Amino acid sequence: MKKRYLSYQDTIDFLTEAMAKYPDLIRLQNIGDTHEGRPIMMVTISQDVAYADLKPALLYTGTIHAREWIGIELAVNFIQYLLDNYPSNPEVVEALTRNTLYIVPCLNPDGFEYSRNHFSFWRKNRRDNGDGTFGVDLNRNFGINFRQSTNTQSNIYGGPAAFSEPETQAIKQFVELHNNIKIALDYHSQGNVFFPAHKFNHEAEIEGTDLNILCANMAKEIHKVTRRQYGIHRGKPPANLIHGSGREYYYDRGILSTVVEVGSRNIPDYLINMSQSVDENIPALLYALGTAINYSDLAPKRPENFTVRDISANHAELVWDHNPEDGGCYYQVYRNEAPKDPCTRDNLIAITSQSEYTDKQLKSGHRYYYNLRKVNRVNRVKSPFAPEVKIKTNLEKDEFSFTLFPTPEKIGYTGEFLATQNAEHFGNNSLFIGVNKTKGICYGVIDYDMSRIPTDAQIKDAAFSLYPMNRVGAKIENYGEWSVSILDPDDISDITDFEQIHNAVALQTLGDAIDSDQLTQGIWKSWRFSALEKQLIQDQLEKGRLLLRLQGPDSLPQGHDSQMMQFDIGYGRFGGGIHYRPSLDIIYNRRPNEATFNATTCHTVSHIGVTQGELQSGFDSNGQRIFGHVEFMLPQLSERTDIVITDAYFVLESEATNGISQPMRFTVGMVDNDKLNYNSIKCSELIEFLGYEVSSHELVKTPRQTFMFDSSARQHLEDLHDSGKPINLIIRATSASRQQDAIVQWKTLSADETTVYPQLVVEYIERRKQQMDSPDNVQASLEDGLVKLTWDNPDSEDWVGTYVVRNSFHPPRSPFDGVKLYAGKDGYTLDRFGNTNIPKYYSVFNYDNVPNYSVPATLKFSTDEVTPVIYDEFEAQDEMEQRYREGD
Repeated sequence: MKKRYLSYQDTIDFLTEAMAKYPDLIRLQNIGDTHEGRPIMMVTISQDVAYADLKPALLYTGTIHAREWIGIELAVNFIQYLLDNYPSNPEVVEALTRNTLYIVPCLNPDGFEYSRNHFSFWRKNRRDNGDGTFGVDLNRNFGINFRQSTNTQSNIYGGPAAFSEPETQAIKQFVELHNNIKIALDYHSQGNVFFPAHKFNHEAEIEGTDLNILCANMAKEIHKVTRRQYGIHRGKPPANLIHGSGREYYYDRGILSTVVEVGSRNIPDYLINMSQSVDENIPALLYALGTAINYSDLAPKRPENFTVRDISANHAELVWDHNPEDGGCYYQVYRNEAPKDPCTRDNLIAITSQSEYTDKQLKSGHRYYYNLRKVNRVNRVKSPFAPEVKIKTNLEKDEFSFTLFPTPEKIGYTGEFLATQNAEHFGNNSLFIGVNKTKGICYGVIDYDMSRIPTDAQIKDAAFSLYPMNRVGAKIENYGEWSVSILDPDDISDITDFEQIHNAVALQTLGDAIDSDQLTQGIWKSWRFSALEKQLIQDQLEKGRLLLRLQGPDSLPQGHDSQMMQFDIGYGRFGGGIHYRPSLDIIYNRRPNEATFNATTCHTVSHIGVTQGELQSGFDSNGQRIFGHVEFMLPQLSERTDIVITDAYFVLESEATNGISQPMRFTVGMVDNDKLNYNSIKCSELIEFLGYEVSSHELVKTPRQTFMFDSSARQHLEDLHDSGKPINLIIRATSASRQQDAIVQWKTLSADETTVYPQLVVEYIERRKQQMDSPDNVQASLEDGLVKLTWDNPDSEDWVGTYVVRNSFHPPRSPFDGVKLYAGKDGYTLDRFGNTNIPKYYSVFNYDNVPNYSVPATLKFSTDEVTPVIYDEFEAQDEMEQRYREGD
């Protein structure tokens, strides 16, 4: 058996000695006895431990499953860490001053000792079931969603009744007597993942943001130590995976609760893997302990009605309610660019006492995730988080975007030993990627149809996103990596053929590969394309396809049977729905049209009059300024749709320079003035300057000069075009010293009299600029236990489809602020994953091909009728998953 591990008696001896040494800091008590008479020991640690029960508390439970030794090892080491660092470490002092730690190192002492001494793979407790079998899975014996079973031999047998076991009775009685418990962490192995509690709704809950951020911030502390990344996964709808767990029991009592699955083996090598797992989790535990007070009655109330008021390509206006009792608080605003990211000082973007904040300098067409909480000015206690707000910024005026999803027959996996079955893996459930002894080497394959992207598209930005669903098959620490490659579709005649996919030569592998200790489940993984990779997409546009291969390790070390990762595809019985389909988000420009326009008319304007057909600027004999005036009249550039001017420049060429003795500079500006007289032009305020000034010295060297329109000038030019108004430009001379008879003659006609000067060159694209009208007649009803939404589609040639999103907390003002239910041309959809008993908001948006989204049509759905929720029974996709779910 492995060395260095503690026995249960070793643990009790350690705790007894610690209490004797630190009587004001630690208290030890027996909260119940097991079937075999062992005491279930509860440790209480807090500054002035006599008052511990008056403080907000964190509950730690470990080794509820006998073979998962990390629970007891981490508990003992964390206690030792607290004792060693009190009072020298200010973080430990603050955590124990404000909070209390209740810690049960081993909730299953009988099973643990049986695992340690007789059968290491033992999972349950040691109840004599009376039929020759022993044991109840204690993590199926709690009262929330308990399921009756008679299969006493099963590793997940939940017992004859809820709380039938002395171990679960003991923790139940303790929790019910301690309403100060605010966070509960239940430590298990294996998986390197947090499993936050849920209420079997598979809808967002008011504490969902708190749970995700608690786990994400703990994961960040873990990452600091070993660079290992933990996933965060609440479970995939609609399957009901666990019955009678402690996690859901605590959560049902209003306690933030999560399971922490540590490591990739239950009883790993102590000196390497177990010691790493212990060391990396201690800072995470300390963080969690310090946050318990934020969920207590001492904390400010959660901010309400946090939402987005306005979104542009580069900013987002966030707003929330400010209540009178919030006078002693300020707000912290956090921004992330990925879901389930931490909220720490690194991404704290604002501290404000206002009830609104505008986030600027954002990237167009990008997703952002905002979180908000209050902080008490005096004691710095923080509130729970408001429900997260999710947005996607608008596109720039010249940008389009498109999100590609694979059709069912174009996504799946091919296995080395599954030749006759590989075609069945497409459009069905999951991607298995890596290698194991049953399937052999497995590749994921995604074949995107790019025919809906215009052939003249110029790829500006691209990102591929994939949802990691389960990493339990990746059993080897620090072994192998997973990556995504672009294949040439011309090389593959059958995407379901293993040999063709296996032997294909990659055109390019995207970005960084994922090392095994960076694999996470429940957190979207995205690869953003480099310049070279974007060019490859550009090349594939002509073929109309983008073929991706997902690959993992292709061999196993001696003595191992699996290094396999599972990703969702959004289809099939086990898919999470369309929300979880692998996506390819592309932002692109269109190749612009170019048009050159000759000046409609030119004038020289001086104090003595206006000369038509001549263009001069400079200073007259009295030193008074002479202005050049140029007018352009743009025709309607497109009859079919709106236009966006993407570039424009004014071309001016000097014909002669006379009398310039001192340096002069010339500027070109736009004016909103059609009065051609000296005083009017002299007093006109320039609306926009074009490009940079040009000097007389430069004119001598380069008579032909180009003045570029900046973004503001292009917008003004576009507005003038849309309104059919002329473009008036003024050429103005400036000089540092007074000059007389210093004039530049600008060319107005070519030598052969075929070309009129100056010229205006305009590059433009056809692109709709305004929003679609909102959907009409949006209604909701119940149909076969599901919410059915209906609406009237608009009669518009620009309409591409309708987008439907659900939000449990506030009306979604952005199509991305909630759970996507539908996008397409139908006039209805069903909310297949929602719980009809829970009130919620639905927003319906129309969109065009840019896409520009309409103002939403929003309704709140609620019903007094209670609709039964039917949970799908769990059914495994393969033998390995079946064994895992059955506790084998």
